[in-house]
Amino acid sequence: MDFTSLELPEPVRQGIREAGFVTATPIQEAALPLALKGKDVAGQSQTGTGKTAAFLIAAFTRLLRTPAPAPAAGGATPRVLIIAPTRELTVQIESDARLLGRFTPFRILAVYGGIDYAKQRDALAAGADVLVGTPGRLIDYLKQRVWSPRQVEVLVIDEADRMFDMGFIADLRFILRRLPPPERRQSFLFSATLSFRVLELTWEFMNNPTQITIMPQQKTAERVEQALYHVGREEKFALLLGLLRREGGDRILIFSNTREEARRLEDRLVRNGWETRALTGDVDQKKRLKTLADFKEGRLPILVATDVASRGLHIEAVSHVVNWDLPQDAEDYVHRI
Repeated sequence: MDFTSLELPEPVRQGIREAGFVTATPIQEAALPLALKGKDVAGQSQTGTGKTAAFLIAAFTRLLRTPAPAPAAGGATPRVLIIAPTRELTVQIESDARLLGRFTPFRILAVYGGIDYAKQRDALAAGADVLVGTPGRLIDYLKQRVWSPRQVEVLVIDEADRMFDMGFIADLRFILRRLPPPERRQSFLFSATLSFRVLELTWEFMNNPTQITIMPQQKTAERVEQALYHVGREEKFALLLGLLRREGGDRILIFSNTREEARRLEDRLVRNGWETRALTGDVDQKKRLKTLADFKEGRLPILVATDVASRGLHIEAVSHVVNWDLPQDAEDYVHRI
């Protein structure tokens, strides 16, 4: 399906052209016709399938076609609320929203931990049409009445399964219970798996959503050559050094299960002459964003990460993925590679 075949407002068309999109991905082809008719959508699809563009195009179109409500007193009243489980995913969605919404008049803002608290609060208090955030920071500012969910017209819950995995479900419900009722807004939910607990969320907080499942022909990324090495723990590092020397590669992503192991690996690789940085949950946010940007742009050859970096991030042109530790479940393995 070509984007030109959809009835979209001109500012949205311009944003799509500017982003270089021509043909819709399977999730966009399935979700957009329903979303543009105002229906709720619960979609199962992997990271990197274009789901972010699908819900942003639908949200911007709805906002442009619906007159803005009169501004309410006391704090920001966003018309679109996008909730994501991690800071990295929040930053990525904000970046995509700015790109696709470049020609719209809407103010886009992201709130998440690890960045100057007061500065973010002041930016939010000044108002936002599209608010993207992690549950904790959204609740913080909600309790301080910096923003109000009363006028939300479009709700997006991204990586819903990860909300459960990371223990955010009570926070998510706290926010959702304060929104207008499901029939007075449009809602989208995306998840790598539509498990029973994720579906329960859709029944409780959405208005008769249409379920879409986009299952790739193969769940792991295409054209990935996978190799397994049976090796003792004390021999692992020597094998890793040998593989790095033999394989080369300019963007190598190494996964470990714990941040302690990630930091240890970073230290050992640096001492062996490999430029490496670790991306873990306790790294200062500015440093995390810089590390990610350096890796994405090819300035950093090796990134050691915990699973916080493997969900919701789509990094192009990674030459090698190394599972230093095997993940706890098969889903995480799929997301890593």
